[in-house]
Amino acid sequence: MIIGAALLGPALLGPDNPVQRGRPAPAFAGTTLDGEALTLADLRGRPVIVNFWGPSCVPCRDEFPLFLSKLDEHAADGLAIVGILMFDPPAPARDFIADQGATWPTVDDPDGAIRAAYRAVARPQTYFIDRDGILREVQVGQVTEGEFEASYALISGPASGSSVP
Repeated sequence: MIIGAALLGPALLGPDNPVQRGRPAPAFAGTTLDGEALTLADLRGRPVIVNFWGPSCVPCRDEFPLFLSKLDEHAADGLAIVGILMFDPPAPARDFIADQGATWPTVDDPDGAIRAAYRAVARPQTYFIDRDGILREVQVGQVTEGEFEASYALISGPASGSSVP
């Protein structure tokens, strides 16, 4: 379920928070579990889903099949999914990803810098970012199919060519 700002409180989505719908998503750079460098800027021009997760998180595990199917369903749109490993070590995450057949990168965030930049407070927490790099939706908790499609509709349109909302 999508949780609104009133329920999350000002710490997550208040006026002093740099992470707000309609504003540029925080830039990040990291190393994937495969040892590759990845930045959010690398994905500009594509609809992007940033998902904070970990294999010890049951709802995270439960939503993985949805992400697998949606990545395939929206491949023609250029959908990109990026996992951000939160609170778990890399080895179990690599094993889980391999068992699931996931093809999207997961970035290790050992010092929590990406988590802090996004103000991620729980797992799973998912950010829907449009082709211009603008954050359009935030969801705390497991994503359902209907919620995915509603949020995806906000990010899948054509790029505007500017980063101004």
